[in-house]
Amino acid sequence: MAEKACVKRLQKEYRALCKEPVSHVVARPSPNDILEWHYVLEGSEGTPFAGGFYYGKIKFPPEYPFKPPGISMTTPNGRFMTQKKICLSMSDFHPESWNPMWSVSSILTGLLSFMMDNSPTTGSVSTTVGEKEKLAKASLAFNCKNPTFRKLFPEYVEKYEQQQLPSQPVPEQVSSMPAGAEKSRPLLEEHDNSTKDEVNRVKPLKDVKNQQRKSVPTWLLLLLVSIFGVVMALPLLQL
Repeated sequence: MAEKACVKRLQKEYRALCKEPVSHVVARPSPNDILEWHYVLEGSEGTPFAGGFYYGKIKFPPEYPFKPPGISMTTPNGRFMTQKKICLSMSDFHPESWNPMWSVSSILTGLLSFMMDNSPTTGSVSTTVGEKEKLAKASLAFNCKNPTFRKLFPEYVEKYEQQQLPSQPVPEQVSSMPAGAEKSRPLLEEHDNSTKDEVNRVKPLKDVKNQQRKSVPTWLLLLLVSIFGVVMALPLLQL
């Protein structure tokens, strides 16, 4: 059973993590056991672990913070064995180097930094860059099969489910014109043009008739005046 000082310290650290989250690190205590913490490390960009989400556990002794915790990783990662304790200066492999001032955030930040390194240690494995990248891509799917992970880290489950959704096709732009309007528009334009042509043909005919009415030969004018007189000839010329 955890000592009172241990519980108080871990509760304080959890509040600090909630208030000021650490980059690439998420950690939460088990709802049933304050001594068992679960964490997720996000792989750093520019490394073979980029895009990976690495789930693991920290087991604190009842004497914490005066004794160091045990650290293990559950997600296959290509750097550490899974379900095996990892040898770190901040873990229970080296109690002689443990500093009570270290916290959950400093432990996990140190673990993430050591993960990016290739230095061998107890619990480490040797894999190629390609193998690490492959495991990084598969890490979130692997984690989401774990009931405890799903319960403690719902935001990552939601992230995974979003990734599985099919990409939505971009909808085609629909014309604002009514159906059939596009097909009928050329016919309307053709009809408008033909109407204009008819108008243009009728107009010159009218102009010709007007010109015919206005242009009366001189000999006809003199003949009409001599026969009917000026008064009678004017109405005839207006026909």
